[in-house]
Amino acid sequence: MTTMTAARSPLSPADRPHLGLRERKKIKTREAIRSAMYALAEEQGYEATTVEQIAERAEVSPSTVFRYFPTKEDIVLTDEYDPILVEDVRARPADEPWPETIRHVMLAAARAGVEEDPRVARLRTRLMAEVPAVRSRMMESMSVTGRMICAALAERTGRDPDSLEVRVYAMSFIGALMEASLYWAENGHQGDFTALVDRALNVLEHGLGKETP
Repeated sequence: MTTMTAARSPLSPADRPHLGLRERKKIKTREAIRSAMYALAEEQGYEATTVEQIAERAEVSPSTVFRYFPTKEDIVLTDEYDPILVEDVRARPADEPWPETIRHVMLAAARAGVEEDPRVARLRTRLMAEVPAVRSRMMESMSVTGRMICAALAERTGRDPDSLEVRVYAMSFIGALMEASLYWAENGHQGDFTALVDRALNVLEHGLGKETP
């Protein structure tokens, strides 16, 4: 989930038994590149960090970095978890109302993403909020996640995944998660991120309601 914090599953992608050795090595290389990016960004800032520096820290070549991540912004945003998010949606009971399914999955993803590595979660969301290039790339990548949710929603409801209604409904959840992530970063990462996501989902479900004095 290239948005917000990375959604997590009880088994990390590299540990999932159905992945072959080659795929696990690829994931470990991507994780090494991301770790190098995060460390350098903390040490000297995002803008000052170059792909060459990232490659040296990750002990790979610059061409390897670009093979895994087309842009520097993708290193910040891309993770292995969009397919896992969709898997988790599909694993929910078939007769469960869709709003309950998406709430359960998104809250679990938000909670696990922050708990697994709070430092990285804060750094990623801060860069999303502060660096225009990262935020712009985030918008592009989130549309991919949204299409995956469209497919899962269509499976559940029997609707056309390319219909305007399904696309708008699915992307409303993506937008809510994105805004919760930005709000959290813009307000100094105060409070519980999962609670903010829950608030955002409440807006989608119930509307604005009355403003609290």
